[in-house]
Amino acid sequence: MSHTIKAGLVGVTGYTGMELARLMTHHSSMELVRATSRSEAGKTLADIYPFLNRLPLGELVITQPDPADLAAECDVVFLAVPHKTAMEIAAALLEEGVKVVDLSADFRINDKATYEQWYATEHTKADLLSEAVYGLPELYLDQIMGARLIANPGCYPTSAILGLTPALANNLVETENIVIDSKSGASGAGRGANVGTLFCEVHDSFRAYGLPTHRHTPEIEQEISKVAGEDITVSFNTHLLPIDRGILSTIYTKLKGEKTLDEVHELYADFYSDKPMVRVLPKGQLPETRFVRGTVFCDIGLVIDPRTGRLIILSAIDNLCRGASGQALMNANLICGLDIDEGLPMAPVMP
Repeated sequence: MSHTIKAGLVGVTGYTGMELARLMTHHSSMELVRATSRSEAGKTLADIYPFLNRLPLGELVITQPDPADLAAECDVVFLAVPHKTAMEIAAALLEEGVKVVDLSADFRINDKATYEQWYATEHTKADLLSEAVYGLPELYLDQIMGARLIANPGCYPTSAILGLTPALANNLVETENIVIDSKSGASGAGRGANVGTLFCEVHDSFRAYGLPTHRHTPEIEQEISKVAGEDITVSFNTHLLPIDRGILSTIYTKLKGEKTLDEVHELYADFYSDKPMVRVLPKGQLPETRFVRGTVFCDIGLVIDPRTGRLIILSAIDNLCRGASGQALMNANLICGLDIDEGLPMAPVMP
């Protein structure tokens, strides 16, 4: 595209809004022209995010969220707001011809009743559920490119779905008794004040939470069931790591028949050979959260346990980047006709 794409961000003060602002400083074809917050309106981005000082984006003045203003000024809008709030704003923007990438859960679940059961709120824009495209490019690239409403995937589901898809698509594993054991950094809980994520509560400790009712469960089951062509129920178990960023999912499956690691690794490598944001690691190497920090990579490692007949799949992502804002930018690039990786850093900050 020859002209600069104008983008808006509703909800700039959370971690996903912060991460998206960071990423937009790298973009050469998309400009953030609106950033909204009810609590910080009137301030500049640099006022609330000193890391943007002396950068052009830092001078952008935060405004109140006004769908009419966003529609008048923006080609695409990111919604980094809680569920329920997003569906109303999305509908208003779509009516004005603006493309929307929703980072909330409001359009991820295809079935209205399932959404209402897990999120305990009425879905008032259910007519849009059939139009929304689930924004996982490795599965839905063509649909994303022609869409105007993207349901940006959740962080845990991104790691689990990418890890499981090659095995299920190739009928490698049993569809019963799949266990997804996932650990996330504390930023996954959001930026709001909460005793459970205070430094002294998180540091030097490790705990499970949300068992067995984590809201990402139906999202994972929905997407892997489509891949397998049958309804799948998983055991999805979440834990909080004493780190800022990152998700590591360890997925336990049962192989169908005997398979060697060479065979499984080749299948995974072939599946993702034309999908550069997923890195299938060499045999014997396992993923670590630090090697994907700040990037949109998903690193996958594979282990076969011959004693139990299990294929153990390990998947690592950055929950804020690939699990939220980076993936949202990938989707925005695609729906605006840009290369998928434009504006996205490809190497993590080390150490």
